Amino acid sequence: MKLKNAYLLIAGLLVISSCKNDDDTIGEVVPPRLLSEVTVEDDAEIVEFLKTHFYNKEEFDAPPEGFDFKIRFDTIAGENSSKQSLFDSPKLITQSITVDSEDFGLDDGEKISLKLYLLIAQQGVGGQPTIGDNSFIQYEGLLLDGNLFDASANQPARFYLGEPGLRVGFAQAVLKLKTGLGPIENGDGTVSYTDFGVAAVFMPSGLAYFNQTVSSIPAYSPLVFKLQALGYEANTDIDGDGIPSILEDLDGDGDLNNDNTDTELEAINGKIPNHFDNDDDGDGILTIDEIELDADGKFVGFLDTDGDGTPDHLDNDL
Repeated sequence: MKLKNAYLLIAGLLVISSCKNDDDTIGEVVPPRLLSEVTVEDDAEIVEFLKTHFYNKEEFDAPPEGFDFKIRFDTIAGENSSKQSLFDSPKLITQSITVDSEDFGLDDGEKISLKLYLLIAQQGVGGQPTIGDNSFIQYEGLLLDGNLFDASANQPARFYLGEPGLRVGFAQAVLKLKTGLGPIENGDGTVSYTDFGVAAVFMPSGLAYFNQTVSSIPAYSPLVFKLQALGYEANTDIDGDGIPSILEDLDGDGDLNNDNTDTELEAINGKIPNHFDNDDDGDGILTIDEIELDADGKFVGFLDTDGDGTPDHLDNDL
């Protein structure tokens, strides 16, 4: 399935300045690298990590008292020489995702299949979110060398999985996990969950930031995220137009950001995909007034007043 990496912001060309002496060139424009070239290198780095590291499988198989259900990696060496590698673990699955180089602002016409590696240490017992739902996630983001670049606080972070700025690899990993039971009030203003999904995702830079340098993440860096999928809001309606966001994926390709019914009516710099638009067809009538709702204001179905096969909220010629 093609998932256009429209979530990524377009990075500018890297400029390297030198000030060794007055005769030096002030700056040198370095062209972006080819997606195909970087992808091969990223995959080799990820596979090397997977083959030389293991995780705390025994703790997930028989959780000790007080176990926090966090994945921990260590190197296969010395007293750990007999450990099963991440690469050989039956808990490791892969997914191929196709991206276009133009999604990164490149004009070389490349279309490349990238591989995402997902270690599911524990599957949850709850529901499973869709790309249109808000999810509650505990996470840590690391480089392959183990350096931590981001992490959630003690309470779960809320992510809208259809958000354009959310990394493709991160969102796709969450979609593979079932959530837990909860929330359970702890009596101190915090909540907790039990029996939630736990995973680690290894993604090439083409499913992350690619040619961008973001904070402490260098350009062209493969990333690792450790995830705990705690809960989610089923049928999230992110724009409040009465339609669950997942139903605004009109072409069913798993990308909410390429479905925009009134794109020709919107300003060049103001194009809004349907899941963020409360007037999907741009006819001046709010979408919520062109669909069927129940007495509680919950979505029931679509209307087609003129019987032309196009729902009212997508039909601006009524």
